[in-house]
Amino acid sequence: MAPTTRSFSFPRVIIEKDTDSEQSSSEEEDDEEPLHDEDEDEGENGKDSENDGQRIEEESNKKGKAPITISLKKVCKVCKRTGHEAGFKGATYIDCPMKPCFLCKMPGHTTMSCPHRVATEFGVIPASHKNTRNALLYVFERQFKPHIPPIKPAYVIPDQVNCAVIRYHSRRVTCLEFHPTNNRLLLSGDKKGQVGVWDYDKVHEKVVYGNIHSCIVNNMRFSPTNDGMIYAASSDGTISCTDMETGISSSLMNLNPDGWQGPNNWRMLYGMDINPEKHAVFVADNFGFLYLVDTRSNNKSGQAVLIHKKGSKVVGLHSNPLQPDLLLSCGNDHFARIWDIRQLVAGSSLHDLAHRRVVNSAYFSPISGCKILTTSQDNRIRVWDSIFGNLDSPSREIVHSHDFNRHLTPFRAEWDPKDPSESLAVVGRYISENYNGIALHPIDFIDVSTGQLVAEVMDPNITTISPVNKLHPRDDVLASGSSRSLFIWRPKDDHEPTEQKDERKIVICTGTEKKRKHKSKNDGSDDDDSDVDKFTSTPKGKNLKSTKSATKMSSTHRRMKR
Repeated sequence: MAPTTRSFSFPRVIIEKDTDSEQSSSEEEDDEEPLHDEDEDEGENGKDSENDGQRIEEESNKKGKAPITISLKKVCKVCKRTGHEAGFKGATYIDCPMKPCFLCKMPGHTTMSCPHRVATEFGVIPASHKNTRNALLYVFERQFKPHIPPIKPAYVIPDQVNCAVIRYHSRRVTCLEFHPTNNRLLLSGDKKGQVGVWDYDKVHEKVVYGNIHSCIVNNMRFSPTNDGMIYAASSDGTISCTDMETGISSSLMNLNPDGWQGPNNWRMLYGMDINPEKHAVFVADNFGFLYLVDTRSNNKSGQAVLIHKKGSKVVGLHSNPLQPDLLLSCGNDHFARIWDIRQLVAGSSLHDLAHRRVVNSAYFSPISGCKILTTSQDNRIRVWDSIFGNLDSPSREIVHSHDFNRHLTPFRAEWDPKDPSESLAVVGRYISENYNGIALHPIDFIDVSTGQLVAEVMDPNITTISPVNKLHPRDDVLASGSSRSLFIWRPKDDHEPTEQKDERKIVICTGTEKKRKHKSKNDGSDDDDSDVDKFTSTPKGKNLKSTKSATKMSSTHRRMKR
C-alpha cells in the first residue's frame, strides 16, 4: 500500500518595507546591477515565477484564506498611523505629532518642553485671601477656627523610605487605610480581594486575609464605634464587615446573589464612606446608584437612588467632616456632585462640578470641609475654595501627570489631614523622570493654594509607579502602594548615622506565593505581575525560603535605607 502524504497549503506572506528608512547595503547593490540580466531571465524564469504566483493565489482563493501581510513600517500606538512612533523610551515620552501635548493636552509643544512640566504653578492663579461677609459661611467657620493656629506651620515632608514589605500582596495594591487609634497599623487591599494588616513598627508582624472578597477591594473604612472592625466595598458586589484580629467577615449587602449573569447585570461597588451621625454606610455601584446600609442592624436600608448618569461608575464618596448631611460623589460621567442626604432623590444635587474627563476622586477638606479637591483623568487637579461660593468653575486648575492606563490603580490627590491651612496634597506621578540615568516615578507634594511643587519624593530602588498614597492622620508618615509592595516614608533625620539602621526594616514576601511569568514591559505599563525584585541579588529562578533572608540583604538593600 502506497504511503499517503498530507499536503500543506501556506498562505502568502507579503512584507512591506518602510520607504522612509535607510536602505541596506544589499539593496543598494541590487539596484546597481545592470537591467539586461533581468531581461534575459524573463523568457524562462519569469514565466515560471508568474505561473507559480498565480497557482498560489488560486489555491488560497479557493480555500478562502486571505494572504498574511507583515509590515515592517513604524506604527504609532497613539494614532495608529505609520511613519512615526510615540510613547515612552526610558524616562522620555515621545509625543505623537498628530496629537497635542500628552501632559497639558494643548498643541504647540511636546511633553518634555511643556511649561507645566517645568513649573507646576504655571498658569495657576493663587488663592485669594479676601474676607467674606457671607453669614452662613461665618457660622460654618466658627466651629473650626479656634483649632487653627494663627501662624501657618512649615510643611514636614516624609521623604525617606523607613521600611517596606516587598511583594506583600499577590496583585497590585488598590487602597490603603491607617488605623484610627493604633498609629503603627496599616491596612491595605488589593486587586485579588485580599486585605492585609501590617504593623510597620515591628515590620515582620503582618497578615493577609484572602477569604473576605473574591475581587478588587476598592475602598475601606473603619467602624466609628469599634476600631477593630473594618468595612470594605468590592467589585464582587458585596460590603463586608471584618474583625481585624480574627479575620472573620460577614457580608452586609450582596448585589449579585444569583452569581454571574453577564456583564450587563454584574454590579460592582466602588465609592464608599461612613456617616457616624446617621449610623450609615454609603456605597455606590457601577450603574450610578447609591445604597445605604445601617451599621446598627447591618442591613440594607431604603431604596437605591440614582445619583449619577445611569450606567456610569460612581468611583468616590466622601462625607463632609463638619456637616455630615453633605455628601460628595464623583464618577465616570465627568461630574462631581454635592448632595444633601436629608433630601436624597434622583436629580436633587445641590451642585454639579463639571470636568472634561472621568473624575477619579473628590474630597472635602479635612478640617473645615469648605474646600473641595478633585482629580480628573485630563491631567488636572481642581480646587474649589469654598462650597458657599461660585461652584460653576473651579478656583484653580493644576496640571499634573496622572493620565493612567488600564494596568494601574487610578491616581487620587488627597489632602494632608494634619495641615491646618488645608493646602497640602499628595499624589503619585505617571510620567517618569530621569534621575542619574534611572527612570523614576516620584510622589508629589503640591501646595494647592499656589500650585507649586513643594517636594517630590523618590527612591532609586522603587522603579515602579506609586498611584496609591496615604498620609497618616497624626504622624509624619506616608504610606505608598507600588505594584504589590508597600513602603513607609518618614522625614530624614540628618543626625542619625546610617550605619546603625536595622536591615530587618525590609521584608521580602516569597515562598508561599505562586510563581508567575513576568509579562513584557515594552508597552510601558505597570502590570500586576511585572513587579521585578529590585531588593535581592538572588537569580530569578530561585525563591527565598523564608523572610529571615531579609537580614542578609545585598548592598542594594542598604542603599535603599539610606
